[in-house]
Amino acid sequence: MTEITNFRGESSPQDTRDHTEASVDGLIVRVGERVREARQRRGIPRRVLSEMSGVSPRYLAQLEAGEGNISIGLLQRVAVALDHRIEWLVGEDDPWTSDAVRVADLFRVANADVQQAALRILNPEPAEALRAKRVCLVGLRGAGKSTLGARLGAEMDAPFVELNAEIEEQSGMPVSEVMALYGQEGYRKLEAQAVSRVIATHETMILAVAGGIVAEPETYNTLLSHFHTIWLRASPAEHMERVRAQGDERPMAGNPEAMEQLKSILTSREALYGKALAQFDTSGLSEDEAFARLKDLVVDRGFLSA
Repeated sequence: MTEITNFRGESSPQDTRDHTEASVDGLIVRVGERVREARQRRGIPRRVLSEMSGVSPRYLAQLEAGEGNISIGLLQRVAVALDHRIEWLVGEDDPWTSDAVRVADLFRVANADVQQAALRILNPEPAEALRAKRVCLVGLRGAGKSTLGARLGAEMDAPFVELNAEIEEQSGMPVSEVMALYGQEGYRKLEAQAVSRVIATHETMILAVAGGIVAEPETYNTLLSHFHTIWLRASPAEHMERVRAQGDERPMAGNPEAMEQLKSILTSREALYGKALAQFDTSGLSEDEAFARLKDLVVDRGFLSA
């Protein structure tokens, strides 16, 4: 079509009307094609669709042929009968190749659990809501997680849980036996299950976890997402002395390189521990001093009043 312009080079009203009519014609054809394809995909004869929608077979035939200027009201009836959204029939994007439409179709036929899981992923809760009033203490053995965590729970009236105790309850055996029977991989699976269980069980809690959990990306990310995480750190020498003070000589027994190994572990995990929301160094502090600082940190950051 030759464009008609006025003396200022602008499109004329006639050209605008022609363009609008062409656009409307294109829309009618597109709607007809999509109604026909949707009906065929569902295996519905036109007669049945007519009965379901209340739109006459003749009108449906004209619509599918791109000849029927159907009203919005009637088109909505057809969309409902086809179990489609009306915008899928009139939108410019092809609904049969659109990821959004495919996801919607899969969502529609999924069971309730899958639908809820999809909604949580697609519309995640704010980080603070996910973390609720859960605090998780991370760090190597000897950092004070168990001692300070138990005191914090008692002081703040929050349940204190050691994740290894959860694993032992779940497995019915000590962690040492779990490791002996199932190895590191079996332990890590039980660890991940225990994390999921305490999240589902507690909105408010103090959790202490084993130092190596940070090396398991999926489990650690779950902790970071669902807990206000605090890294309790100390010097290698204090880590070692605190463990020995608990009566555990294993870190040094028969291993003259134990200290160097401990330093290496701390160095390798530093970036992972550093992902925690907060951290503080307990080196050189008495138990009371360390507890006072931990409590102040939790209160000041609002971790238990979220």
